[in-house]
Amino acid sequence: MEIFAILLIFVFIFFYRQKDQGNVYKFIVKQVSDTYEKYAPYTYKQIREKVKSLGLEYTTKQYIVQVALFAGGAFVISYLYFYNIIISIVYVIIAILIIPYISYLRYKKTYSEYIFEQIQVYATNTIMEFAVTDSFVRALEGVYSSGTLEDPLLSDVKHMIDLSYQNGSIDESIEYMNSKYDYYIIKNMHQLFYQITKEGSLDSKDVMDGMLTDIDTLVENVYKDRMDRKTFHKSFLQYGVMLYLLVMLLQYLLGVDAYIKLLDKFYIQILLHAVVIINSYFLLSGEKYYNENVGAE
Repeated sequence: MEIFAILLIFVFIFFYRQKDQGNVYKFIVKQVSDTYEKYAPYTYKQIREKVKSLGLEYTTKQYIVQVALFAGGAFVISYLYFYNIIISIVYVIIAILIIPYISYLRYKKTYSEYIFEQIQVYATNTIMEFAVTDSFVRALEGVYSSGTLEDPLLSDVKHMIDLSYQNGSIDESIEYMNSKYDYYIIKNMHQLFYQITKEGSLDSKDVMDGMLTDIDTLVENVYKDRMDRKTFHKSFLQYGVMLYLLVMLLQYLLGVDAYIKLLDKFYIQILLHAVVIINSYFLLSGEKYYNENVGAE
């Protein structure tokens, strides 16, 4: 009976995570086709430096609070499961060791949001500059000298300009930018500039105006999606904590003393460790999804 109850909790947690792909388990499906790594050329150190320059790095106080929350939560939850100080200390250490990874995910999220905003500025300003100059390279030069871009986009635009003059065409510069930033805003705009430059177009102004409208709509949708994701993230964490605390329901049904006697059986402890580890894995996977798949189109 006791083993059945623990297995029931185990199965409930596993299938609960999968049952609603539109909400709690949605991120698992997307994990399969995870296309993040757009910014692979940027190392973690560079990402952290950029986040720091933006004034969004964790403060010492925030780190201390995070350590206290993770350590306290790990201790309470693990003790409720095993009633063993040694095991709880091990889980506390593991929880603290996870904090740098969580911080790393947060930095990547902040950086990806920053990159998306820079992409928006690059696309919008290039289109507006092109409307004045009727030249893609001159439009890039106008954007580069305008002071609206920051690195790494600023350096990338300079490299595009250099490639264009070096090769006498825009082909390689467009290929360079498309390969580095996998956004359809970029690819569609570059394709349009390529066609206008190579083939000419009598109604390019109307097409450009339409593209500006599309960019504005996309940006609006992205920011709406960010708000929805924050709401989902909060609910996801609440559900995760509740699933951890299902052990309290088991103890209520069996009685604390009977539950503690069960802990003498090694296979019961293995099942309980599996429950904690699997739920922790799903929580970390959710954090990874929430922090990494940001601004993707």
